[in-house]
Amino acid sequence: MGLQIEVRKNGEVTLLDVRGRATIGAGNDLLSAKLREAVDGGCSRILVNLEGITQIDSSGISTLVRNYVTLGKKGGTLKLMKPAGRVKEVLEVTRLVSCIPTFDDETKALASFK
Repeated sequence: MGLQIEVRKNGEVTLLDVRGRATIGAGNDLLSAKLREAVDGGCSRILVNLEGITQIDSSGISTLVRNYVTLGKKGGTLKLMKPAGRVKEVLEVTRLVSCIPTFDDETKALASFK
């Protein structure tokens, strides 16, 4: 399955519901494009819902980190939500969960932006 991304808003927070594989190639290209679109469109608070991600590789991680840093430099923030299974393991092994705020609950994640 390729990557699918649904973009929605909750107040000032832009949520990206990501499903499929965030791996090198078309999947990561789509993730990168959607994040860039949000940032270029003036979104400064982005929450990436990883619940539907079945696989992530170094290119997907690089895209998340790059956008986290870019938003931070612009005074914004990127946060992650609901990583599960192997995706959660990858984020823990790479220690990304200790660098990028990560939540298991959407309500708590949204509240953290206030």
